[in-house]
Parts: sequence; structure tokens; C-alpha cells
Amino acid sequence: MLKKLNKIAKQTNIYLTNYLKNQKNTELMKPMKYGLLPGGKKVRSKILIDVGKIFRIKDKSLIQIGAAVECIHAYSLIHDDLPCMDDDDLRRGKLSTHKKFGEATAVLAGNSLLTLAFEILSDKKLKLKNDIKVKLINIISEFSGHSGIAGGQYLDLNFEKKKIPLNNIIRMQIKKTAKLFIFCCVAPVLISKKYKQINTFKKLGSDIGLLFQIVDDLIDYRGSSKIAGKKTKKDLKKGKATLINFLGYNDTLVYVNDLKNKIFNKLNKFGKKAESLKETINFITNREK
Repeated sequence: MLKKLNKIAKQTNIYLTNYLKNQKNTELMKPMKYGLLPGGKKVRSKILIDVGKIFRIKDKSLIQIGAAVECIHAYSLIHDDLPCMDDDDLRRGKLSTHKKFGEATAVLAGNSLLTLAFEILSDKKLKLKNDIKVKLINIISEFSGHSGIAGGQYLDLNFEKKKIPLNNIIRMQIKKTAKLFIFCCVAPVLISKKYKQINTFKKLGSDIGLLFQIVDDLIDYRGSSKIAGKKTKKDLKKGKATLINFLGYNDTLVYVNDLKNKIFNKLNKFGKKAESLKETINFITNREK
């Protein structure tokens, strides 16, 4: 599994590196690269490729789309780490972007990565029909803004040190984390024009993203900074609204297992074509162990 993940991460990083080489070398390029590259395990890109296998989409175009996703993910992390947000000094095992370059530069670098994603998706080198490109840009724009990542981060901050109902915690985590996973599950469906499958894969993406976030919370709770790549045990100190704080640790583990089984049950109807995606789900689930 790690070999496959590393291969996709390498391909994505090569694409991003080459794409940035063709950009004008401005003062913001260095902090942009710092926040983006090499940058994590590329789990979202892996899911994009996995779903692509179900719909027989070639990897080349999906690597390009995955690069856009990684730009938006990196932007969100740079902003999340700011002192006015989650105030994290470390990210992916190194100084967070604002600690390295300053807060104002980090904000501008994050903004630039967000817009870079739209450049990649609209680029003529992405060999998709324009109507598909427009749909992809429309969806990822919606998922990045107030009804997606930004809105989820607002709720995450607003919910601190408050008693929040379980449904609202889940809604916040879906907006903050799962929206990009939904995009990664829906993009291959749109490209293949199997529109009857859209709702199925929207729900799958939502469940996978929620699973990812809950396991992230478990990693923070258990305190493995090596796995997290940043300081841990911060959620409890900040009074974050998490399933662990609501259900307790053991019941959250049960919830994770039930959610994983729910995802697998949906994937079973796709047979062997979904095996790669199942491997990725197992990887996500076992990260905290």
C-alpha cells in the first residue's frame, strides 16, 4: 500500500514542481513551495486514482486534478496553522509556513495556492472537455469556500469549549475535511459521465472524509507527534468539538469501525475494481495504530 501511495505522491509532486517551474518566479513562490512540497502522503490524490480505476479513467488526467486538490489542501493547512486559527508551529514534521516566513506571507502564499488550483484545472494541458472542466472548477470552488473548507474551519473555531450536538460535530467535520474527499470521489464520475452514480460517490466521499478526520482526532488524542507531523493533544487543551470528546475514546473506535464497514458494504457491489480503494480505506483507518 505504501509503495502505491508513494508512487502517486511522487507523480503528483513531479507534476506540481514542473508546473511551478513554468510560473513566473515571484517573491511568493518560495513560501508556496514550502507549504506545498513535498507535502504529506497525498491520500486525497490516491482516492482520486482509486475511484478512477472503478470508472476506467486514465491516471494522467487524474494526477493533474489531484495536483489541484493538493494545492487547495496545502492552502487550507497553511491558514489553519495561523495564530488566529489553530496556532500550530509545526506541520508535516517541519516549521509551519507562518513560523518560517511570517504571518502575512503565509496568508498570501495560501491564497496563491488556492487560485493556482483553478489555473491547473483550467489549463489546456488537462485533456478534458471544457464543460467537464467547468463542472470540476464549480464543485471544487464551492467545496473550498463558505459552504466547505472555510465554513468548516469557522465552525471548528466557533465550537471550541462548547457542548455541541453530535450531528453538528459531524456536519462541521464533513465541511472542514470531507468536502475535498467528496470532490475526489465525484470527479472521476463526472469525467466518465456516469451521472447516475453521482449521489453514491458523494456519500462515499463524505463517509471517507469523515473517517479520515476522526482518525486524525484519534492520533491527536493518543499523542503520536511522529505520525501527526505536529504537536498532539491540542484538541483536548483547546476544547475542540470532536467525536472523542462527545462519545469517549472507546466508543469513537466503535464508530470508526462501523463507518469503515459501511463504506466497504457500499464498495462491495463494484467487485475487484474497488479493491485499491478498499486498501486506501484500510490505510486511513490504521494510521493511528
